[in-house]
Amino acid sequence: MLSLSSLKFANSQKKKYQTSLAMKKIIKFEKNDCAPCNMVSAYLDLKGVQYETVNPFEHPELAMKYKVRSVPTVIVEQQDEILHRIIGFKPEELQRALAV
Repeated sequence: MLSLSSLKFANSQKKKYQTSLAMKKIIKFEKNDCAPCNMVSAYLDLKGVQYETVNPFEHPELAMKYKVRSVPTVIVEQQDEILHRIIGFKPEELQRALAV
């Protein structure tokens, strides 16, 4: 049985996770007809992560800025510093990048 203190701790941890993610900017570079790109989107949506989607072929200046050479590429940045770059669908790496 879950105690009230356990619930408060769980809610506290969830808020910390959400606050930490709110401070990070997630950018996902993708193409419409890319199956791994869709898998990354589904994973991020399942985790409730807010992210920006960029098609590098429609916005080559952003692809150059972030040095994107293939899709999907997920960039996690905070205060204009790239913390993580995940190329392809790698759930373990995504989880680490999104962790508190």
